Amino acid sequence: MRQLVAALLILTATSALAREPITDAQVRDAIINESVAAYLATGHPCACPYNVARNGSQCGGRSAYSRPGGAEPLCYPRDVGDGFVADWKRSHP
Repeated sequence: MRQLVAALLILTATSALAREPITDAQVRDAIINESVAAYLATGHPCACPYNVARNGSQCGGRSAYSRPGGAEPLCYPRDVGDGFVADWKRSHP
């Protein structure tokens, strides 16, 4: 279900490109959604601290984001630098 929601958000952001220029904040959101969706696609529910575990609790410190080593999903706008934004805009004309 989360993957479907993430895919819809990405499609919405992509279709917005055709209508009007996308803001850097919207690009950051799209990059975060793509990163979280890629992690969740591995079958693990806790990409980011704000995600919800299978038992319904918030992931918090159990998230991949919070643990050193291994996967490093992008969870917050501060994690997405200007270079990421520029690269995304180039690859999504």
